[in-house]
Amino acid sequence: MEIKIDDLSSSEIAEFLEEHIREMKSVSPPESKHALDLAGLRKPEITFWTVWDDGRLTGCGAMKELDTSHAEIKSMRTTALSRGKGIASMLLQHILNEAKLRGYRRISLEIGSMPFFEPARNLYAKYGFKNCAPFSTYKEDPNSVFMAKDL
Repeated sequence: MEIKIDDLSSSEIAEFLEEHIREMKSVSPPESKHALDLAGLRKPEITFWTVWDDGRLTGCGAMKELDTSHAEIKSMRTTALSRGKGIASMLLQHILNEAKLRGYRRISLEIGSMPFFEPARNLYAKYGFKNCAPFSTYKEDPNSVFMAKDL
């Protein structure tokens, strides 16, 4: 298993993220969809990683710098066949380690409140994330749960 910074240029990652956007649209109302497309992920304040297993793309995740002490986790996803195999835990630990190396004191995320997102919310809780108020430009939304962890 290998985690590497990805420049988002391959057709494989483009298709993977298109599937992610489609899936988010199928479970979240349009006004509550916060998943970033390729253009949104290519911003200088975002670092994007992919997870590879024997040459197969199995997951991705990103970290967005909000300010010099606060970052946000974005676009965490694993393939359907890879779910439950520890890939998301491995990637989350990698992102948390990178956040600490960069000197962030807090890392936050927004995730859906629907049952579809419960396994991911449980994963974040397992790693010490707690529910919090909306952060950055987010607003209160019954379809969103906001979580944060002090580093």
